[in-house]
Amino acid sequence: MPTVSRVRTLLLFALVTLIFGTAFPAVKGGLDFFPPLLFASMRNYFAGLLLLAYVGATMAYRVPVSRADWRAVIAGGAFLVGGIGFGFVGQQFITSGVAAIIFSLSPIVIALLAWVLLPAERLVGRDYVGVLLGFLGVAIIVRPDPAALLDPTLAGKLLVFTAVSVVALGTVLVRRSDPDMPIPALTGWAMLIGATIQFGVALAIGESVAAIEVTPLALVTIGYLGVFVGAIGFVAYLTLIGTVGALKANLTTYLTPVVALVVGWVTLGEAVQPLTLVGFGVIAAGFAVLQRRELYAELASYRGLAR
Repeated sequence: MPTVSRVRTLLLFALVTLIFGTAFPAVKGGLDFFPPLLFASMRNYFAGLLLLAYVGATMAYRVPVSRADWRAVIAGGAFLVGGIGFGFVGQQFITSGVAAIIFSLSPIVIALLAWVLLPAERLVGRDYVGVLLGFLGVAIIVRPDPAALLDPTLAGKLLVFTAVSVVALGTVLVRRSDPDMPIPALTGWAMLIGATIQFGVALAIGESVAAIEVTPLALVTIGYLGVFVGAIGFVAYLTLIGTVGALKANLTTYLTPVVALVVGWVTLGEAVQPLTLVGFGVIAAGFAVLQRRELYAELASYRGLAR
């Protein structure tokens, strides 16, 4: 019979997968009411303020103090949070399921950037095969056609891939900064910085606040993305990492597209092409190759428990 802690971990895993998987259809649906960068900005302002309210009520270490803290907050705001704006813009042109599948490349991009920026985390041997498989999977999904470079769908896929790359860079730069402040506080301040950048760029490129349609569904969408995805989802994901480790927590990255595909199909009538699923499988294979040592260790531990 499963223990209480095991059931709790499984429920936490399911919660993170469900929340992050429904985020992509929620963004896609919300784009009917908001210009994309203003949408991203509002979501991040809301989530950031909620996180900082939580930090203010529960923690003494609430603001950046050291240079490392400031470097992490600025890098997190400019790249980790700010880069999400590319994804909001890109989702205007592609389905939520395709966007979620492209985002499943993020652990591989993080590993590649960490190899460049974090000397202690070098790729070796077959790691390169894992990275190449990941990018091959994206190439299968994007399928660039020189005769159709102005195709909005291609532009959407490339924008979401840009979002993955920028967010991954932010993740590595935050890790490189080695901050002392609690992660919820760091993320709350980074969200406010990222939201401000997105708001400024939105106004600079001509997005108008007057274009926002304030409807009950629009408010529910912002509320869901801010409260559940931005705040609860983040805390749940950090808790999952602390409970089972980063490797197992990263497996949610490969289940969220399944949720996104199903929810997008049911609620938005989105279809997915078979080649997109093939590309997703290749990306997942790349992750398995890249994390093979950790996966082998996990399997060995389970075999040991089974004896």
